[in-house]
Amino acid sequence: MTAALATAATAVTPMATPPGLSCDTGKHRIDDHTGYALCRNNGTTTQTFWVHLVCGWSPDVDGEHVTLNPGQSGQSTAHCAGIGTGIGKISVRP
Repeated sequence: MTAALATAATAVTPMATPPGLSCDTGKHRIDDHTGYALCRNNGTTTQTFWVHLVCGWSPDVDGEHVTLNPGQSGQSTAHCAGIGTGIGKISVRP
């Protein structure tokens, strides 16, 4: 499932990425309510990040916290409730 999320995205308005991380964000191509942040730690210290989804009519949600050593990559995913309008914005939080 992780690879599917990373390779099959629809763009959503991204917010600023925390310093030291390079990230791609997007929606799952089959599920408009699932979003992800795929990040690489380009810095020299360990960093933790998570994806934050603004979900329209449903409460906003955060994905799992992912800790990366320098040079590592990882992905955080989250899912907006099905009763809402889907993902309005995706951001990466430090």
